[in-house]
Amino acid sequence: MALCLQRGGGGGGGGESGSKNDMDNGKYVRYTPEQVEALERVYAECPKPTSLRRQQLIRECPILSNIEPKQIKVWFQNRRCREKQRKEASRLQTVNRKLSAMNKLLMEENDRLQKQVSQLVYENGYMKQQINTVSSTTTDTSCESVVVSGQQQRKNPIPQHPERDANNPAGLLAIAEETLAEFLGKATGTAVDWVQMIGMKPGPDSIGIVAVSRNCSGVAARACGLVSLEPTKVAEILKDRPSWYRDCRCVNVLSVIPTGNGGTIELIYLQTYAPTTLATARDFWTLRYTTSLEDGSLVICERSLTTATGGPTGPPATSFVRAEMLPSGYLIRTCEGGGSMIHIVDHIDLDAWSVPEVLRPLYESSKILAQKMTMAALRHIRQIAQETSGEIQYTGGRQPAVLRALSQRLCRGFNDAVNGFVDDGWTIMDSDGVEDVTIAINSSSSKFLGSQYNTLSILPTFGGVLCARASMLLQNVPPALLVRFLREHRSEWADYGVDAYSSASLKASPYAVPCARPGGFPSSQVILPLAQTVEHEEFLEVVRLEGPAFSPEDIALSRDMYLLQLCSGVDENAAGACAQLVFAPIDESFGDDAPLLPSGFRVIPLEPKSDVPAATRTLDLASTLEAGTGGSGTRPAGEIEAGNYNHRSVLTIAFQFTFESHYQDNVAAMARQYVQSIVGSVQRVAMAIAPSQLSSQLTPKSFPGSPEAVTLARWISRSYRVHTGGGDLFQVDSQAGDAVLKQLWHHSDAIMCCSVKMNASAVFTFANQAGLDMLETTLLALQDIMLDKILDEAGRKVLLSEFSKIMQQGFAYLPAGICVSSMGRPISYEQAIAWKVLNDDDSNHCLAFMFINWSFV
Repeated sequence: MALCLQRGGGGGGGGESGSKNDMDNGKYVRYTPEQVEALERVYAECPKPTSLRRQQLIRECPILSNIEPKQIKVWFQNRRCREKQRKEASRLQTVNRKLSAMNKLLMEENDRLQKQVSQLVYENGYMKQQINTVSSTTTDTSCESVVVSGQQQRKNPIPQHPERDANNPAGLLAIAEETLAEFLGKATGTAVDWVQMIGMKPGPDSIGIVAVSRNCSGVAARACGLVSLEPTKVAEILKDRPSWYRDCRCVNVLSVIPTGNGGTIELIYLQTYAPTTLATARDFWTLRYTTSLEDGSLVICERSLTTATGGPTGPPATSFVRAEMLPSGYLIRTCEGGGSMIHIVDHIDLDAWSVPEVLRPLYESSKILAQKMTMAALRHIRQIAQETSGEIQYTGGRQPAVLRALSQRLCRGFNDAVNGFVDDGWTIMDSDGVEDVTIAINSSSSKFLGSQYNTLSILPTFGGVLCARASMLLQNVPPALLVRFLREHRSEWADYGVDAYSSASLKASPYAVPCARPGGFPSSQVILPLAQTVEHEEFLEVVRLEGPAFSPEDIALSRDMYLLQLCSGVDENAAGACAQLVFAPIDESFGDDAPLLPSGFRVIPLEPKSDVPAATRTLDLASTLEAGTGGSGTRPAGEIEAGNYNHRSVLTIAFQFTFESHYQDNVAAMARQYVQSIVGSVQRVAMAIAPSQLSSQLTPKSFPGSPEAVTLARWISRSYRVHTGGGDLFQVDSQAGDAVLKQLWHHSDAIMCCSVKMNASAVFTFANQAGLDMLETTLLALQDIMLDKILDEAGRKVLLSEFSKIMQQGFAYLPAGICVSSMGRPISYEQAIAWKVLNDDDSNHCLAFMFINWSFV
């Protein structure tokens, strides 16, 4: 009989008939298989049973009657320990496999770079030899050489491929094999001069190695990474381009031809969206070749069919500019121990000369291509891999595929609004030609039949969807910072009445045209997260807009509204990343197929960003705008000196509304006026946050800050000294512009600022490092924390009783108490000081709190 031995915590025992004396002698307890099986059943249900549950177990299982409760407790402790060790061993094995595969990938990359170095050394030597030959020649024969060369070229012209069509599989296979060879030369060879993107450090948890082209035709990007999916699954995902390429409008496979080597050739027509209203969309006519190499690797390569390559002619499209895809594709290899190693190459020519000159950087940037296509594909695969393995847990009860579908629908709806294709039913309303906002109408019944708007489209008065869109150029405004501001401070640009109209459009009877109602308080928002991608470059969330009452008689009509919102590209250090904020009104209990009519903003950099990372800025920028001084003279100059941010970006705005047929002109006028007001608000915000407004006398800093952090630190210190009369909050040895901020940031006590506004809950806008540690949060998430949520009942009563004293006297000492961090952990403090922070005009700016000698309970 197999036995299980266990060392007792305070004793041991024999087998089935072990005595209590044996238990006390420190010997091992012997468990029979039946006893182990019974214990395992309980462990599966409850790994950490209580004392009562263990005693109940002994009573219910006679086979455990000879085991004392103390030994049962020890068994569960050891079982949990073994489970923890097993999980840790499994995790380490997984990390080891990733590191081994990454090491192999890096060795291959090193070999490729060595080949590239050898080639460059050879070319350098050849050029030196040519220069020496030319310098030693006394007779100038350059003209003659050109003539002879030209004659030889005419005698030996570059061979052109004969016309190949879909009825000639052998001809198409020849094109496919040429494409395969050129693609492999780019993926693993030196056919393209690759330069690694800044910040893309390889590692077991990184996205992989990402590089962009230098000095090649068109734009190109390359990525190598590891995923825990099998090659066939990876290939299936990559072929489904619309699922991960957000700019993909449609993919039509017009012909599938099997090849003799077990592969397939597909003729594909691909349409992509234009990223802005200022340019025309692109389409591609390509041949895609799927095959296996001798080493078992799976390859999917693709290229455009042109007159130069031969092959059949693609379908014409009047609303698109035909772009060219140079040999690109995916090399997928099996990793030892499971998973796949992927090489991705994207190489395209977007015909940049067909767009206005100011927009050409958008079509000539390999970094933008890397973000939108190459890295997007790799991120999507990693996301699915982690969802499949259960590493990602979502809240709200929705499946990951459903959440991804919602994100795709938001992006697709916004792209449809920006592009307004005629074949979708969009028409432009007549205007005088000088308007900066374009109004488009879609009354096509085909747009709504079978869709989520079917309930609206069957109404006799339903007129369709109206879209107001505009594009503008921004100077010296980081896209990520602008979109983050638009997300966090919706009240700075949005109109509650328009939001209410959009929300009402979900109902069966949209009400009349809204108008701005002066005198009302702006609505406040609460952001509820739904999902985020692995690297946090995209957030899907629900926004609750708390409806205000414009007057006492409107209190009954005030109600909350909800938006489904997608925010992406808010990492300021992501080179070439497009920042986007898209949202759509939803019902409070929206389903997976909820009606979505997206609107929003998109900001795309037109020039490469600086390689120097910018500081994170998350403070309350609305305070800057309200203070009257704006961001002028308050942003650390290190950001200017380090990055010299002097770039342009293009902002695209599109807002969609449903309308009743007899209200078309009214809604169009409202939409035009609303978008114009948003453009004005964005311009005002851009001026406040643009680095060009900063003082050049400030010095760099290396810790987190914000556009007004230096000024705010000075206001906090000065107000403390004026109100308390007890001297300076801290001593500043240097007169440098950010010396006060450094002292504030590294102060040992928790110091935080709270913005108190009318008809809104008090929220935190700034905290030093100790304050962030105390609240267990980050600068980015700080504004989601409300003051009354961290104070206990006693603390709230004390603050309420002392509030008038704070406002009249300027400060108050609060007794020792207990508060709660954002993670729910209790915190004790010996004393707290609250004081008013005054700006340069001696007007109230915010409240500051300092919690002295705090610690977790």
